[in-house]
Amino acid sequence: MAPRLLVFTRTADYRHDSIPAAVAALRTLGAFEVDHTEDPAALQAPLDRYAAVVFLSTSGEVLTPAGRARLAAYVEAGGGFAGVHAAACTEYTWPYYGELLGARFARHPAYQPGRVRIEDRDHPATRHLPAVWEFTDEWYDFRTNPRGSVHVLATADESSYEGGGMGGDHPLAWCRRQGAGRVFYTALGHAADAYEDPAFRAHLGGGIAWAAGPGRHR
Repeated sequence: MAPRLLVFTRTADYRHDSIPAAVAALRTLGAFEVDHTEDPAALQAPLDRYAAVVFLSTSGEVLTPAGRARLAAYVEAGGGFAGVHAAACTEYTWPYYGELLGARFARHPAYQPGRVRIEDRDHPATRHLPAVWEFTDEWYDFRTNPRGSVHVLATADESSYEGGGMGGDHPLAWCRRQGAGRVFYTALGHAADAYEDPAFRAHLGGGIAWAAGPGRHR
């Protein structure tokens, strides 16, 4: 049986119109069974049957206190967590979430083409990508540079687009351990077109599969 994902797309702030395309893409990757919800009560229920929980362009305060406690306990005990794009614009008032994800969104320049530099050529999220990957996105800046508390997989080349605000070291996708759990985050995925791009789909699927991890496929 394929591992099961809980894909959560609740928004309490900006809502991306790419969410339906993103959910559809996860359903068609073939590696996972997908339960999709925007109901915060779903995060209050036991999460043990899921190989990973995916926050897909969530925004604002989307969890209840009980949901926060359940998610934290799930990850600490070995559950997987993946954040996509605006997941970094989520739960600003919950300090644990900022630690879990690795960094919080600060701002972004205009949606435009740019270059992604791949730092880890062996990770499932990035091993299929060229060393320099041409992509179009919003190129999120973060409030702090997560390097040092995360394993950086890819960085943004700010010389390739206008308006970057983090300088020469601009992490864009990374992974980390939280308790016994695994966490993957990618800042990419603003537009619906991204979810039709084979390279991005492989990036997303590889990262989520790593977060789901061996031995937790239920």
